Amino acid sequence: MNTLEEYIRYYYTIGNYNCSEALIHAANAYYGLGIKEDDMKMMGGFGSGMYAGIVCGGLVGSVAALSKMIIEKCAREEVNTVRPVMNSMVKTFDEHLGGMSCRELRPKYYTKEESCLKTVLLAGEALEMTVNQMKGTQ
Repeated sequence: MNTLEEYIRYYYTIGNYNCSEALIHAANAYYGLGIKEDDMKMMGGFGSGMYAGIVCGGLVGSVAALSKMIIEKCAREEVNTVRPVMNSMVKTFDEHLGGMSCRELRPKYYTKEESCLKTVLLAGEALEMTVNQMKGTQ
């Protein structure tokens, strides 16, 4: 696999992971984050908007991946670095997908055949945009 999209497709469809799990697994593989398999279980409860239709698991997984990329010790001590990146991620996600909650996104992107795959792929695109912006390549 060569792209974040390929990893997302693999983990969501073949791996049978939910939105947040697929995103963190894909980001871990693609960006080489070094997150242990067992530790990624923490993302499981964020699928389907924390199983309550609220904040999309794709957004949560993206924020988790970015946190792993940029936080050296703790976010509170690095707030001047963390805040602009997370604000950018949230803004990019909202603009790219047209919402941030499962309640908003499911009617737009869910299909019976692919479930929320389109949402997770778009979340991956928003993550890549944010990473590129962070690196100054956009």
